[in-house]
Amino acid sequence: MFSLTCTKVEKPARLLINPKIYPMTNYKHVSYLWDDALAAKMAGNEIALFIYRSNLLGADLRLTNYGGGNTSVKVQDKDPLTQKTTDVMWIKGSGGDIGTLKKSGCAALYMDRFLSLENVYQGLAHEDQMVELLNHCIFDLASKAPSIDTPLHGFLPFAHIDHLHPDAAIAIAAAHDGEAITRQLFDGQVGWVGWQRPGFDLGLKIRACLTENAAKGIKLKGIMLGSHGLFTWGDTSHQSYVNTLDVIEKCAEYIESKSGKDKPAFGGQKITAMPAPERHNRAAQLAPILRGRCSSAQKMVGHFSDAPAVLAFTNSYHLAKLAPLGTSCPDHFLRTKICPLVLDEQRMVFDGNQLTTESLAYLDQLFANYRTDYQQYYATCKHSDSPAMRDANPVVILYPGVGMFTFAKNKNTARLAAEYYLNAINVMRGAEAVSKYTALPRQEAFNIEYWLLEEAKLQRMPPPKPLSGRVALISGSAGGIGKAIAKKMADEGACVVLNDNNAERLEAALAEFVQKYGQDTVTSVLMDVTNAESISAAFDAAALAFGGVDIVVSNAGISISKPLTEHTVGDWDKLYDILVKGQFLIAQKAAETMRKQCFGGDIITIVSKNAVVSGPNNAGYGSAKAAQAHLSRLLAAELGADGIRVNSVNPDAVIADSNIWAGGWAEGRAKAYGISVAELPAYYAKRTLLNQTILPEDIANACFAFVGGLLGKSTGNALNVDGGVATAFLR
Repeated sequence: MFSLTCTKVEKPARLLINPKIYPMTNYKHVSYLWDDALAAKMAGNEIALFIYRSNLLGADLRLTNYGGGNTSVKVQDKDPLTQKTTDVMWIKGSGGDIGTLKKSGCAALYMDRFLSLENVYQGLAHEDQMVELLNHCIFDLASKAPSIDTPLHGFLPFAHIDHLHPDAAIAIAAAHDGEAITRQLFDGQVGWVGWQRPGFDLGLKIRACLTENAAKGIKLKGIMLGSHGLFTWGDTSHQSYVNTLDVIEKCAEYIESKSGKDKPAFGGQKITAMPAPERHNRAAQLAPILRGRCSSAQKMVGHFSDAPAVLAFTNSYHLAKLAPLGTSCPDHFLRTKICPLVLDEQRMVFDGNQLTTESLAYLDQLFANYRTDYQQYYATCKHSDSPAMRDANPVVILYPGVGMFTFAKNKNTARLAAEYYLNAINVMRGAEAVSKYTALPRQEAFNIEYWLLEEAKLQRMPPPKPLSGRVALISGSAGGIGKAIAKKMADEGACVVLNDNNAERLEAALAEFVQKYGQDTVTSVLMDVTNAESISAAFDAAALAFGGVDIVVSNAGISISKPLTEHTVGDWDKLYDILVKGQFLIAQKAAETMRKQCFGGDIITIVSKNAVVSGPNNAGYGSAKAAQAHLSRLLAAELGADGIRVNSVNPDAVIADSNIWAGGWAEGRAKAYGISVAELPAYYAKRTLLNQTILPEDIANACFAFVGGLLGKSTGNALNVDGGVATAFLR
């Protein structure tokens, strides 16, 4: 575990830029993305150029992590009250991300007011009070809240400033003799300020570093912050951009020069990674087990990475030495916890797709030890005004030979945790190459993790949606009722696994969901509900994407309406294969996954009014639906002991955007009722007690009613959504 002494993940660039390397540059470790023609269109608009520069820097995760770092520009503008020209600083606002920064995400402050804050500053004991006083310096009333980094920019006299967390620079900043390396590497042109928590006093120290060097005739082009990051600047936005890249490139070149065959990363590879297919299968089987144990306090969503850098670290000789040290950069451990949980691959023994009893017991003890150590860390380092201890479960779990799992309250946070820990891996690799990696002292780490300002930021976050932390797999969700259910689940905070047996339709649905909900909410997989291997592969895909599944809706279906004598055996088999066998196979895999997670779940079957009501030309479909209804009741009786609730929704006459009307069903029902197909919608509405047309969204709402939290003690039930058909009443 960790001492209690208190003394490139896979993610597309945030800015859609053609990563062209311009002839005027010769960078190997960073990408020069500046487009002169595009920048020329912004000439004279320093704020636009500052945002452009910020987006370019944020597009490369080697330069700074998502949400990390800060950029600024100082301009002259007209005071709206006095109409006099005044100096204004624009800077990324609190909680923003430079890769996606817009003007609306910035804070703008009067420079004269900001500088006057030094007159009222009372020292480190009153550091946090200065954050509130920053609000008195606001120039643009539409500003975001100023970040804690604002003084670090404000006290430097440069027009354009970049504060980043580049892996290469932090590797030197976190090295045992990082200050000496920095001085030697840059011939004294990059200053050094030792570790200190960001704030007003650190801003003063950065200014003092600049002033002291200037007094010696040294013109700095940057300042390294111990264990933290890098400050660089320029007179123009382009100069600042190039200067930033130059400094980072030189750090990376130095690290590369100290690496090689005679000094392999992390002491070399102790074990060999499993082949990719085996690795992914093992991860898919283990993810729900880990998800369940990480969800002892609240439901968590997972992310898996087996990026080359991750495997190089997890498979290395130095894993046991470095992992317990924890990360150095504050942004890293704020999102990854103080250190990861490391699995012993020798004790992870599988019997088929199941962990052995001994291995499960080992995992339980490992998690218990981690929670105990975290509780001791909190108890040892806490202050009288520290916030209450948060979830003691690990965020990052390393599995040698397989990869890295991360778990958080939603997929976005889990993915970002993986990105941050990958940054930390790169930092450790670089620091070990040039010297010896050093992490922050535990007390300093605690002071960041439980900083009252960070706690206030957490408290300002909107409350979670009802299905936050949950994962829903809806069969046949690329269209009709299934897609409506998936949208409802996503609207209410769930991650969704779209699937269909039609690749083209599935691709279109995925694009629609990504556009509306973002890449972290949805994944997709082809699935044939009549094929056990296809279903198993779909659940494995869900486990790799989100850590598991805890809401499963059996929705995929077909409809065949024929008189008995015209009904073929092929028709019969097709109906029972898709409706009944499909429900059975999906429930089997759902129960297996939910039992691994150990926190229950929900299985819902979309049945039909026809499961209850007898009608003409409906022997195959109606009896298959009746079988589905009773199978749901049987499953409810069997799975209740595992906390798995099984319920049904009985729709009727869902015409809009429903695939059920394909294949002759509409014609068959119209013939049975002696009406035309065009008359069906009105016919169905008029025969209900409420005289209502039933829409896919109505079925989706019924599903949400079962899983939204108010019916957590209900199982074995059926909910009619048919506008009121008296002959379909169940009791």
